[in-house]
Amino acid sequence: MSSNRDCGAALRASDRDIGFVSGPDDFAAAFQASREAVERLVLYERLLRQWQKAVNLVAPGTLDAVWHRHFADSAQLVPLAPPGTRAWIDLGSGAGFPGLVVAILLAWPGTPSPRASPTSSRAPPARGEGRGEGQRHTPASEIASAPHPSPLPASGERESPSPRVTLIESDTRKCAFLHEVARQVGLGVDILSARAESARTLVNEGLPRVVSARALAPLDRLLGLVEPLSPPGTTLLLMKGKEARKELQMAETAWTFDVELIPSVTEKHGRVAVITNLERKAKD
Repeated sequence: MSSNRDCGAALRASDRDIGFVSGPDDFAAAFQASREAVERLVLYERLLRQWQKAVNLVAPGTLDAVWHRHFADSAQLVPLAPPGTRAWIDLGSGAGFPGLVVAILLAWPGTPSPRASPTSSRAPPARGEGRGEGQRHTPASEIASAPHPSPLPASGERESPSPRVTLIESDTRKCAFLHEVARQVGLGVDILSARAESARTLVNEGLPRVVSARALAPLDRLLGLVEPLSPPGTTLLLMKGKEARKELQMAETAWTFDVELIPSVTEKHGRVAVITNLERKAKD
């Protein structure tokens, strides 16, 4: 039996409301993003705007709201990952949403701990925390206007390595864009130019793992794509729209799973389907 639970009552959208994220300062406040992460997202935005002129990476109408529609929309997945996640696989990454944004935030952490409500992320850090006691904090808006080296320094060694992120995208032009962003921001990430159906043997074996996808396919078909990448211990973070409940009902004809529907922090009718224990039903 599938366990299907809409968490609107337990985790209301209003409790997770971050408002409209118009730029770097809003993003840093909403997600407690580190200065290093925000600096790299600023460079990411610049590259996105440059490449968009030649490659259709995102809907043109969303460019003026890139910090809300793409960066914040992607960042909301990070606190939904289970503790101890070792690998993160993003299917149909496109221009890097959500996977590349997630990889940047994980490599230069500053977001809330897993499964914490983003509400708490609006509180400023304690004095001296994460910045160095007595040091001046540079507003993100100043970061946006500052010149950037190319590429930025790599993330370097950390005592607790972040999960290894794998981006899977079949469009070679979009893969080229992902490689360029990763190079310029100094990010170690695996980028596979492959269709989801053929990616099983190419990804790393880290568990527990997260598999994410945004606007890739209807849920019943999407589960078929993620199943080969989802051994026991996998959490699926699947970003869906207003038809999420209907899609879940259709998927339950062929699959069993546990699911929580988490209200999106960026889209009124959006939901993040947090799915575990995915199994295909036996055919009669």
